[in-house]
This record gives sequence, C-alpha cells and structure tokens, in this order.
Amino acid sequence: MNTTTARTITANDRVYRVPQEPTVVFTVDGGDPDYFDDALDRAIMPRLAGMLAAGGEYRLGASEMPSLTNPNNLSIVTGVSPALHGVPGNYCRLEDGTLELLNDPKFLRAPSIHAVLAAHDVPTLMVTTKEKLRRLLGHGGVPSISVEEAAGTGLPAYGVEDLQDLVGVEAPGIYDWDASHYAMRLGLAIYRHHRDLRLLYVSLTDRVQHATAPGEELSDRFLVAFDTLLGEYLDEGFTVGITADHGMNAKHAPDGTPTVHYLTDVLQDAGVEVHDVVLPITDPYVRHHGALGSFAWLYLPESARARARAVLAALPGVEEVWDRGDAATIYEHPVDRIGDLAVTAAAHVALGARERDHDLSGLHAALRSHGGRHEQPVPLITSRPVSGPLAARYRAGVLRSRDLHDLVLNHLPNHPPAPNE
Repeated sequence: MNTTTARTITANDRVYRVPQEPTVVFTVDGGDPDYFDDALDRAIMPRLAGMLAAGGEYRLGASEMPSLTNPNNLSIVTGVSPALHGVPGNYCRLEDGTLELLNDPKFLRAPSIHAVLAAHDVPTLMVTTKEKLRRLLGHGGVPSISVEEAAGTGLPAYGVEDLQDLVGVEAPGIYDWDASHYAMRLGLAIYRHHRDLRLLYVSLTDRVQHATAPGEELSDRFLVAFDTLLGEYLDEGFTVGITADHGMNAKHAPDGTPTVHYLTDVLQDAGVEVHDVVLPITDPYVRHHGALGSFAWLYLPESARARARAVLAALPGVEEVWDRGDAATIYEHPVDRIGDLAVTAAAHVALGARERDHDLSGLHAALRSHGGRHEQPVPLITSRPVSGPLAARYRAGVLRSRDLHDLVLNHLPNHPPAPNE
C-alpha cells in the first residue's frame, strides 16, 4: 500500500510527481522507430493506433551513446546521462586495466527514480527480460525480476511465491521470440495480484530485432503480440510510456557477409601500436551480435594516437574519432571508464577487435546490430497528450529517452508540471 504523503520526489536533481494511478514505461530493446512506423502504416498494431488516435503522442527522441542496452536502460530509469550514472557501455576497461561486464550495481553512481520512490514507500517494480539488467535496475531496494531467471523464483515483496504459477505458463528461454512478451505478462500479473503498484518499468529483449527487419514475419508477430499486451495494460487503466534503448540496422552486404572493420588487425597491419580495443556492446548474449556493434574504445600510447586517427579516418564507414576528453563531453561519459579514442561507424558498418576473436557462427541470422549514431533515434510515445515545460522540446524531437519518466509523471493531462524548470 502507498503510505507516502509526499506529492513529489527528487531523483538526481530532477523532480517527479508521485504517481497516483498505475503507470508503466516499456523499453523495447532494439525498438527502432522503423518497426513502429511500418506496423502503424500497415495497421497491425490497432491498440497502439487507437491510443494515439485518442490523444496519445508519438515523437522521436535520442538514446544515449553508445546506443546499447545497459547505458540506456540506466539513463531511462535515472533520468541522467552515463556521465552521472556511471555506466557508459555493457562492457568497459576500468582505470586499473581490468575488463569488466558492467552488470554489477557497484558500478552505479546514481539512484533510479524507482529507488527514490521505493524509499518513500511508493510501490514500484522492475521487470526485465535479461538477467544482466535485473541487478542494476533493482539496486536501491526496488523489487525486480527477470524472465531469464523466472523459473522457480518468487517475489516476496509482493507476496508472490512462484512467478510462473502467477502468470500461468512457463517462462520461455532468453533466445525465444516471445521472451519479451513474458516480461509484459509478468508485469500485468503482479499488478493484478498487488493493485497498489504505482510505477512499473518493463525492459524487453532485442532477440527478434537482431534477427529480422521491419515487415518480416517474425517482426510482425512480435509487434502484434506487443500490441495485444499493450491493450491489456490500457484496459487496466495504466498511464503508458514507450521508448527504446536503441535502434537497429543491418551490418552486412546484400549477400549476408558482415561489413566489419577489425580495428586491432587494421592498426597492427598499419604498424600502429595498440594496447586494447574494447567493444562496449560485449555482453553474455553473443548469439545476438557476436560482440560486433558500431562503437569502439581504443587504448594506445599517446605517441601512436595521431597515426591511429589517420588510419581510422581513412576506413570506409568510420564516421567519428574523438579523444578521451572530447568524447567524455560529446557523449556525456564518465572519463575514467572510456578509452583514449572513441570510434563510431556508419549505419551498415560494425567494428570489431581481431577477426579471429569473433565467432559469428551462432548468430540468429545475417548480422544486425547497433551502437552507433544511426541507432540513436528512438520512439518517445505517451498514452496521453504532453503539456507543460517539455512539450515544445518533445514535439521538436530534441528530448532523450532519459526524459520519458519526466514526460509520463509530470507532463500528461491532469498532472501539473513538477518544478524542474
């Protein structure tokens, strides 16, 4: 039960209204706007279309860079950039030279909006598909569950002994096409079991988006099922926000051959000394992308950096090369967790380290991935019209996904803006 008397809370210097009705934010992993645009054009998402026709809004925004899962989910739930929450990728090299998957809450430098609400006795819930996110999103005492670990798991905070029993069907595997929909079902089932819940965050997985483009059969099946479950949330009276952590693009030639620059090989062939090429897309789900995306950090001696920049700039499809200080400012990154150089690539080009270290035999299909500027545009969708101080920026398309909780909690009808301005 919500026992707080607070009307607003402050998280990371942003003020949010305490929700008085059930509110959910969905992050569609890999949910490039092209998927939604195509589905709406072909009328295969009637509940989303109806929500928009009834006053909801759909605009574009930007994700954080690199356009990856961990940094963007954390920006969405904290309302701040990686420079402040501390997680600039799925993977990085720390100051002592160790390489780390950034899945442990010890790397976090900012609390989530949900953790601050939970500290004020507002019932909140984090539902993720990927277990790698659950510990990060649940940090600070937020009840959290994942599809990947749902079997045999309960949720004592809300009196749930067995998640699968509550949903009524067994959880799919993490690589099954409908794993994301199970996350949505978990959120619904727990709300129906504990109707005092006020803020839910449901993070999906991009298994389908890594394998299929908009308009393909599996993509359509994914979006139709998402739309059906969205309708169930709307029927329960939820205020809804929808975004993505990043977009998705093909990184292969017409014949299916991956279009990749293996940067360690390239630099060594050019006689440039390089200590490490760190690929921040790296995570446990190698069948999605083979650790190949459109962003890389390079560690190399200062004497080699000018030559490295020249070699990299000459590669077809390499778009940006920044040194550490500039990259920290331009991408809003923590300077101690990024490389000496940051490199981004074009929409259809991926970046790797050594070719021999990337096993692509297990990919779901021809390489589709993310991480660069071209996967930065994401949808920002609300179930009601946006008003208040952010409305003009929202409609101009200049907000970020990290602003979505501000929109949903502070800027929808009957919710006067909180004093962020």
